[in-house]
Amino acid sequence: MARKKEKEVSSHASAAEQNVMGLHSETTEQPITDVLFQNYMPYSMSVIVSRAIPEIDGFKPSHRKLLYTMYKMGLLTGSRTKSANIVGQTMRLNPHGDAAIYETMVRLSKGCEALLVPFVDSKGNFGKVYSRDMAYAASRYTEAKLAPICAELFRDIDKDAVDMVDNYDGSMKEPTLLPTTFPNVLVSSNMGIAVGMASNICSFNLHEVCETAIALLKDPEHNILSTLPGPDFPTGGEILCDPAALEEVYKTGRGSIRIRARWRFLPKENIIEIYEIPYTTSVEAIIDKVAELVKAGKLKEINDMRDETDRDGLKLAMDLKRGTDPEKLMQKLFRMTPLQDSFGCNFNILLGGFPKVCGVEEIFREWTAWREDCVRRRVYFDLGKKKEKLHLLYGLKEILLDIDKAIALIRETEREDEVVPNLMAGFGIDQTQAEYVAEIKLRNINREYILRRLDECSDLEKDIAELEDTLAKRKKLRAIIIRELEEIIRKYPCPRRSQLVYDFETESAVEDDPVERYSVTLFLSREGYFKKITPQSLRMSSEQKYKEDDALLRSVETDNSAEILFFTDHQQVYRCRAADFADTKASVLGVYLPSQLQMDEGENVVDMVLPGDYSGSLLFFFANGKCARVPLSAYVTKTNRKRLTGAYSDKSPLVRILPLTGERNCAVYSSDGRALVFQSAQVPPKPTRTTQGVAVLTPKPRHALSGAGFLEDTPIKNVSRYRVRAIPAVGALLKEEDRGEVQMDLLEE
Repeated sequence: MARKKEKEVSSHASAAEQNVMGLHSETTEQPITDVLFQNYMPYSMSVIVSRAIPEIDGFKPSHRKLLYTMYKMGLLTGSRTKSANIVGQTMRLNPHGDAAIYETMVRLSKGCEALLVPFVDSKGNFGKVYSRDMAYAASRYTEAKLAPICAELFRDIDKDAVDMVDNYDGSMKEPTLLPTTFPNVLVSSNMGIAVGMASNICSFNLHEVCETAIALLKDPEHNILSTLPGPDFPTGGEILCDPAALEEVYKTGRGSIRIRARWRFLPKENIIEIYEIPYTTSVEAIIDKVAELVKAGKLKEINDMRDETDRDGLKLAMDLKRGTDPEKLMQKLFRMTPLQDSFGCNFNILLGGFPKVCGVEEIFREWTAWREDCVRRRVYFDLGKKKEKLHLLYGLKEILLDIDKAIALIRETEREDEVVPNLMAGFGIDQTQAEYVAEIKLRNINREYILRRLDECSDLEKDIAELEDTLAKRKKLRAIIIRELEEIIRKYPCPRRSQLVYDFETESAVEDDPVERYSVTLFLSREGYFKKITPQSLRMSSEQKYKEDDALLRSVETDNSAEILFFTDHQQVYRCRAADFADTKASVLGVYLPSQLQMDEGENVVDMVLPGDYSGSLLFFFANGKCARVPLSAYVTKTNRKRLTGAYSDKSPLVRILPLTGERNCAVYSSDGRALVFQSAQVPPKPTRTTQGVAVLTPKPRHALSGAGFLEDTPIKNVSRYRVRAIPAVGALLKEEDRGEVQMDLLEE
C-alpha cells in the first residue's frame, strides 16, 4: 500500500512538473509583439482617452468627476465645505488617491491662479501657480464651493443634454461630458502627457472667445484674428505678437508663442519691480538664474534681487547699481533669463474618443457642432415633458366636460383598484390619463380650476409647436447658442490680463555687451582642467600646476573674445567664449570643465579647438585607423546654442583632433611602433559631422591608431621612409632617430 501511494504521489508530481514545463514553454514561445499589444496597448489607450488628453468640453476626466461631485453636493448655490469632504465624496467617481484629487481641485481653484476662469471658489492657502516652493495647505484646512460660472457648465445636465454612464462600481451615474455653454476648451489652459503623444493648450480670454464663437456662428468666413487677437494667460505678462506665428497656431494647432514679464522702474529707489511673469516659469527659477548670472559676472548691473510677493500679488525687486540703464538691462534679462519664455502650443484634444491636433478654427467648428447636439437634446427633452403634460391635460379635459358623470362613476365603484379601469372605459382615456385624473383633489373640482387647465392646454400646444420648429430649423438652434454666449459676456466680466505687443522687434534688437579684448593663453589638461592666463601672469610664473598623473593636453595663444569649442568623449561639443572664464594663475589647477559646462555624468573633454571665423576644417583621427575631415562651418548654429550633439562619429574612439586651415603633411602612429606620413588633401571633406571618414592607417591585429600630428610638429627626419602615395597603408616601423618624445606622448604639446 505504501509503495502504491508513493507511485501515485510520484506520478502526480511528474504530471505537475510537465504542466509547469508546458506553461514555461508556452510563455517563452509567445512573441514579444503579442505581449506588447495585449498588455501595453490597453494601458496606452487608457492614458490617452481616460486621463491625459482633454475633450471638447475642455476637461479631463479628473476635472469632470470633481466638478460633478461638487454639483451633486449642492455646492453651486450652498456655502463652502471642507476640501477634505469634497475629496472624499469625489472618490465615489474617481478611484484614485486623495492627493491626486486634491491637486486637481487646487489647479481649478481661484486661489491658485492657474486658470483665467477658475471653477472652484476657494478659501485658504491653495498655493500659487507662479511659485515652485509655495505649497498649498492640506485639504483639512481649506474650504471650497463651485464658482458662479459653473452654472454654465451644468445648465443642461439634468435635461439629457449629455450621456450619463455608470461609475466604476455601478453605484451611481456620471456624465461623459459637461454641457458647457461656452468653448471652455480654449478658455482653460490644459497640459497633459500621454503615451506617445501630449497636449498643451494655452488659454484665451473668455469674452474674446465668446465673441469669436458668435461671429463664426453668424459668418463662417469670419477672420478669427480680428476678434481673437492672441492668447491670454492667467499670470499676465506681455505676448510678443508675431502675426505669422499666430496664424500658424490658429491654422495647425502647433507653434510657439513668446511671453515676457511686465516691469516698472522706480527712479527714486533705483529699483526695477517685476509684477507679472510668463505663465511657463516660476519666481524661484527667475531668481536662481539671475543669481547664477550675477555670480558668473555676466550681470554686473544688479546689486541684489529679492522676492517681495505679498497679499497684493507678485513682485520681484532688483536693486540696480548707479548709472544703470533699466531699459537695456531688461532687454539683457529677457535674452538671458526666463523673464522671456515661449509657450509651445499643441492643441491635441479628443474628438469622438480619438486624439486629434486641431487648429483654433477647427476647434470652434467642432465645439459648435457638439453644442448644437447638446441644445437639440435639451429641446427634445423639454418637448417630451410638455407633450407628456399636454397628454395628461387632454385626459383631464375629457373628464371635466362631464364631471358629474365622473363623480358618479367613482362613487359607484366598489373596489379602489377598479377606479382607473372604470374611468378609462367611461371616458375613452388611457391609463396614464386616468391615474392623473384619479389623483385630483376634491377642492380642485371648480370652475376656476377647469378654465385654468383648459387655457394651459392652448399654451402648451403653442410651446410644443415652437419647440418642434426649433428642432426642425438649425438657425434657431444656433440662435439659442448665440443668446447664451451673449448672456455669458454680460454676466461674467473678464478683462484681458496679458498685454499684446506688436513692435517688440525694435525693442529687443539690443547687441550683446562688448567683451574686453586682451591677450591670453589658454591651457587644457588631459583631465579636463582649464586655465586662462594673461601674459603678465605668465611672465611672473610660467610653471603650470597639475594634479597627479595629469599633464598638458593643448595650449593656445589668443585673446579674451575668442570662441572655444570643447569636444568630449560623448560625441558632443560645448561652445563658449574665453571671456566666460575668469583670469587665473599658473599655480592653480584651474576650472574643471565637466562641472563648469554641466556635462553629462561620466563625460570628459577630449580636445579644445578655436574656430575663429569658422573657416577651414577639422581632422578627426579614430582608433580604427580612419580620418574624417569636417568643415568648421558644420558647427555654426543660427541660435546661440551652448551644446551640440553628434559632433563626430561614434563608431570608434576618438584619438586626436587637428585644426586645418590649409593643406599640410600629417603623421599618424600605431600602437605597434609604426608611422605613416600622408598629405591632408588625400582625405576628402565630408559635409556631415558624423561621417566615419576614410581609412588612413591599416593597423595590425590587436593594434590601433595611437596618435597623430602635423609632420613639422613631430621629430621624424626620414620623411621618405614613412610617406605613402595612397592610403590606407600599414606604415613603416619607426627608427630610433625618428622616435623622439612624440611616440611616448604625442598628444602633449
